[in-house]
Amino acid sequence: MKLNTKRTFLVGLAFMTISGFWQLYDFVIPLILKNEFMISDTWAGVVMSLDNILALLLLPFFGALSDKTDTKYGKRMPYIVVGSILTIISMIIIPYAAEARNFIAFALGLALVLLSVASYRTPAVALMPDITIKPLRSGANAIINLMGAVGGVVVLVMISLLSPDKMGSYHRLFIAVATFILIAMLVMVFTVNEKQWSLEMQETSLELGIDLSDEEKTDSTGIKMAKEVRRSMIFLLLSIALWFMGYNAVISAFSRYATIQIGFTGSQASTVLLIANVGAILSFIPIGKMSEKIGRKKMILVGVVVLTFAFGTAGLYRQFTPLMFGNFLLAGFAWAAINVNSLPMVLEMASGDDIGKYTGLYYTFSMSAQIITPILSGLLFDMIGYQILFPYAAFFLLVAFLTMMQVHHGDSKLEDVINHA
Repeated sequence: MKLNTKRTFLVGLAFMTISGFWQLYDFVIPLILKNEFMISDTWAGVVMSLDNILALLLLPFFGALSDKTDTKYGKRMPYIVVGSILTIISMIIIPYAAEARNFIAFALGLALVLLSVASYRTPAVALMPDITIKPLRSGANAIINLMGAVGGVVVLVMISLLSPDKMGSYHRLFIAVATFILIAMLVMVFTVNEKQWSLEMQETSLELGIDLSDEEKTDSTGIKMAKEVRRSMIFLLLSIALWFMGYNAVISAFSRYATIQIGFTGSQASTVLLIANVGAILSFIPIGKMSEKIGRKKMILVGVVVLTFAFGTAGLYRQFTPLMFGNFLLAGFAWAAINVNSLPMVLEMASGDDIGKYTGLYYTFSMSAQIITPILSGLLFDMIGYQILFPYAAFFLLVAFLTMMQVHHGDSKLEDVINHA
């Protein structure tokens, strides 16, 4: 029994476009706010946090809503198609409003595009487990994450070729990214048969004796959330928030830490972050296969230990050293090990009818951490200095290791299922 990689790549196209959009958003919107509207860094930071705040509110809502949706095209595809179209239309408003320096139109376009992307992000991610049996979801999630990384790289190339300093305007770049989203969405429309693939997943699961009901159901009465499973879910969600607290603090503040604290050039700092992305991209597929053999929890714990080591030792450097590249290469591997397995562990405790809701719950905790940690770490930077960055990250990762040790549900190894069948 093998993962259907072709189908996984096809359903991963939606996440690829979402990741590509966020690469555009994070790179260009701060430049527009500063250069076109002369907005201060403080207020620019407030604007840039709106996406996480909206995500916290909307991702669980659209996930649960798609769970209850039933059309001839499936549960998730209508949201992916409509959300993609709305994203394309609303994002085109942004560059023209920026070039006209019409802040009201710009703010309207920004609000609409954030709502549009949020409307199909959770359904896009939930589509993978809808068509993939539980033991293969770590491998499938590895491919989905790889697709997301590819989307980011594609848009980075577009930015390098069509950046405003070369072309004199923003609209060509936004049109290029919108076209990228449109093409991916059309490919999905003509190739993804959600209803048939979902039915085949259910039939295969039944043949292998895999329970499609949620793990919390303890008997035929349908009583939910056995005490020990609820405890595992709580500790898993806490772990997700904690490692996002540590990792996101480093990623969002490293450019300032590197240039101000230890004297890196901007080029050296960006190269270090690129190395982390390369490490993750190279690791996604092998980690997915390893997770099927040794289990998700063990793989996550390995990732947390390696990431704690990578960040803990990175804080010892007082000037530029090539060793920092090695630290971030390890960090990329570790983050892949954590990311590939954490969502499948959450979904292992979800029924087929609740996948969207649980996907939204995952994002609730990860997004909450990404809202809190820039504020908390920024406060510590002001009080202590940038030298606190890596100890701060290592502390949260250490606590995440301890909470993850308390998780005893949601794991799955492919060989166990095969042997059982």
